[in-house]
Amino acid sequence: MSKVTVVGAGRYGSTAAQRLAELGLVDEVVITDVVEGLPQGLALDMNQSRYLERHPTRVTGTNGYEETEGSDVVLLTAGLPRKPGMSRMDLLEANARIVTAVTRRVAETSPDAVLIVVTNPLDHMTTLAAEVSGFPRERVMGQAGNLDSARFAHFIAEAAGVDILEVEAITLGSHGETMVPVPSLCRVRGRPLPQVLDAATIAEVVRRTREGGAEIVGLLKTGSAFYAPSSAAVKMIRAVLERGQMMPVCAWTAGQYGVSGVYLGVPAWIGRGGVEEILELPLTAAEAAELQAAAASVRRFADELHSLAPEGAAAG
Repeated sequence: MSKVTVVGAGRYGSTAAQRLAELGLVDEVVITDVVEGLPQGLALDMNQSRYLERHPTRVTGTNGYEETEGSDVVLLTAGLPRKPGMSRMDLLEANARIVTAVTRRVAETSPDAVLIVVTNPLDHMTTLAAEVSGFPRERVMGQAGNLDSARFAHFIAEAAGVDILEVEAITLGSHGETMVPVPSLCRVRGRPLPQVLDAATIAEVVRRTREGGAEIVGLLKTGSAFYAPSSAAVKMIRAVLERGQMMPVCAWTAGQYGVSGVYLGVPAWIGRGGVEEILELPLTAAEAAELQAAAASVRRFADELHSLAPEGAAAG
């Protein structure tokens, strides 16, 4: 029996659970959250929609972790969302405590799971989850590249005036200010992006992509994005459970692109084992330098992260 657990019943977690259930990809989706009644109510509502949506997947809501036991994949969405004017790094201390506590429980009940982290600041929370869980690094990854690439593709399509399905886009690096959209690898109707948009327009598209999450937070006033993020996470889960696929994810680096010993957004083959291979794609000198800078930025916060959660760090 296949099972996916979603930790956190907020908009992101509940939307991801709904998408998973309606795909009929697994036998059971478990939603766990500290708020009493919230995951149970969401699960009841989703279960009642099965007759209309014509899928068999059962949704279980709980405030504990017993029901999550033996999960194949755990999607960790628990944490505080950004508020207007708040950077991802402002969330570091509060979310480090949450991720540490949750990951310990996940490691106890689903020791063979693939763990996908979406809590911000993403690169650092993925690092923390890997250390706390003690899981092999390839079974812990962060969701960022799929989401950022989707935002990049949207802005490219709008600027070029084409159908978004005619765009191929990819972003690497950190999920935040040191994100690395990669124009040299983007295509519009099969043509390289620089042949379609001028340099100034590409620069503006890159800027909006880097600030894509903050733009939505500012517009919503309360809460943050959840439709595109949940789609991005479900794409990763499908790659693990259904069929392998290449996609950009936050993964542990071991020399690729000249970067080692840090979680960073890179293109990877995702399958049953999690991150099965990191792929080295050709980058321009400027893009490679930006990726190196992103790695250095993530690494600079490692000591601060560990000082916030000294009990959580494991040899991993």
